[in-house]
Amino acid sequence: MTNRSWKPAPLLLLALACAAPPGGEGGAGAVPPNVVVIVSDDAGYADFSFQGSGAIHTPHLDSIAAGGIRFTNGYVTASVCSPSRAGLLTGRYQQRFGHELNIPPKFSEVNGLPLTETLLPEVLRGLGYRTIGLGKWHLGYADHFHPLQRGFDDFFGFLQGSRSYWPIEGTRLNRLLRDEEPIEEDFDYMTLELGRQAAAYVDQNRDRPFFLYLSFNAVHTPMHALPEVLEGVEEMDDARRRKLVAMTLLMDEAVGMVLDRLESNGIADRTLLFFVNDNGGAKTNASINEPLRGTKGTPFEGGIRVPFLVRWPAVLPAGEVFEQPVSTLDVFATAIAAAGQAGPPARPLDGVDLVPYLTGGEAGRPHETLFWKRKQNLAIRDGDWKLLRRGEGDPMLFDLARDPVESRDLAAEEPERVQELMRMWNAWSRETEPARW
Repeated sequence: MTNRSWKPAPLLLLALACAAPPGGEGGAGAVPPNVVVIVSDDAGYADFSFQGSGAIHTPHLDSIAAGGIRFTNGYVTASVCSPSRAGLLTGRYQQRFGHELNIPPKFSEVNGLPLTETLLPEVLRGLGYRTIGLGKWHLGYADHFHPLQRGFDDFFGFLQGSRSYWPIEGTRLNRLLRDEEPIEEDFDYMTLELGRQAAAYVDQNRDRPFFLYLSFNAVHTPMHALPEVLEGVEEMDDARRRKLVAMTLLMDEAVGMVLDRLESNGIADRTLLFFVNDNGGAKTNASINEPLRGTKGTPFEGGIRVPFLVRWPAVLPAGEVFEQPVSTLDVFATAIAAAGQAGPPARPLDGVDLVPYLTGGEAGRPHETLFWKRKQNLAIRDGDWKLLRRGEGDPMLFDLARDPVESRDLAAEEPERVQELMRMWNAWSRETEPARW
């Protein structure tokens, strides 16, 4: 199983010593690091230049990779949007609390991330952080599921899973909110507005620890791009693909706004920053997951292995690649350890603090085993062996060390291994709840 006893990073004292406020000294004046989590939506595994794309140049995201660590085996907990975010913000498999599927796109008093769960902003706020959420929420529409009721001090965004990138009058679910109040939509393009607002929040909170969760709806449909940016993208046979390129360039520009304010305020070195995509690239937006097999919604690697970066200049090495499996489950554990959490969280976490693994303090894999479940789709990765089943089909078995693109099904050759992996998955599944909706 992947449950582990929570423990703070052994390098926490070093982190705090390196985290003096601008113009100050370490020691007594030290403060814990800021935490920034940036999430893109439905982007392809191959659709960033730090992932090897020659067609989409993303210099600001590339700078995060250059200044930090890129994960080649970075996983999310779900192949679709809402449960993936639920796993990230709780540090727990979302199946443990029945959040297995996307929330239906209609108002409900009961459909949402259960109130019994503690979210990352709640813990960080208790540690003295200002907590800021921006962009796509997709974790419940009723008032009691609102970000301000789940640990955020500030919110600028919308509740539904997708919406127009242009200003609209809006509905109950997709209108733009400042905290809990709808605002007049006076902006040129949603992605850039989220970047501007995030940058402004950095300015406002530069003298205190903050947690900033920037959840883009880019590059999820609808396929909207600024005409002046689209004009700079070469003509392509697939008009959606051309728009996706433009949308990605605009998202990279918005990320650059945040990075610029971290630098200009002198707090980049003491900011723990994650960038991750929420699930595999989708067919609907012409994203590319090569060389991985599968897309959003599938248990193949192309549905659950994603672009994944971390940077913390005061503590972590720069320009490195980490090959062992990690998960968005680990964001929670890593953040609260860096923030100085003195004891275990209220609920057992499925993620681990990554800092000891990334600095050489602890050897081995952060996760020996990872699990996935969505309707009849299931998967388990144990070591380098992965078993999956799609729908009512037969189990498929792959050796990811030799076959990371899942091209050769070894189930018929390894029946005992198939049985053992199914036994492990079934044991984990018995710890979970049925889907709530």
